[in-house]
Amino acid sequence: MRRTSSLLSLAGIAALVAVSSAFVPPAKTALTVAGPRKALVASPSTTSDTRSDTREEAVNIDWRVLAGLDYSNGKATDTLKKLDGKLVRIPGFVVPLDDFQEEGAEFLLVPYYGACVHTPPPPPNQIVMVEMTGKKAIKLNLFDAVWMSGRLKISSVESPYGTVGYQLEGLKVEPYSAK
Repeated sequence: MRRTSSLLSLAGIAALVAVSSAFVPPAKTALTVAGPRKALVASPSTTSDTRSDTREEAVNIDWRVLAGLDYSNGKATDTLKKLDGKLVRIPGFVVPLDDFQEEGAEFLLVPYYGACVHTPPPPPNQIVMVEMTGKKAIKLNLFDAVWMSGRLKISSVESPYGTVGYQLEGLKVEPYSAK
């Protein structure tokens, strides 16, 4: 059993390295806003009275941007403050809030496979609580990386796996690709 644990730990570390290296932003900025990588997502603020075709472009961010939150005192970097309330797109892994849950409208997004399942959980600035708009349930597959698009809110909440530093109003989930 000990050998299996070691192999699982190595697999988790390998997944973290692979996923982390795929999310390297340009050297000039911590934000990634690239032409073909922009995700167009309809704004959730459109009402039935006002039919608007306004589309907002999601800003691609990585977990190093989210690490800009000092969770001990709640202070955030200027870059992170500018993203509060904005539409973002971030890669990660889904963690269901209930064991063996296969679908759900609320879940955690974490930077690497297996986070939160084992103790200790990642720090709060590396966990995002996602609630899908309209309580739309999605398939929760914790083995596959995804791109999650939605409105980011810097807000500390408690989850079954510990303190979470962010909330995201989930608008779109798609399988991860390097593009």
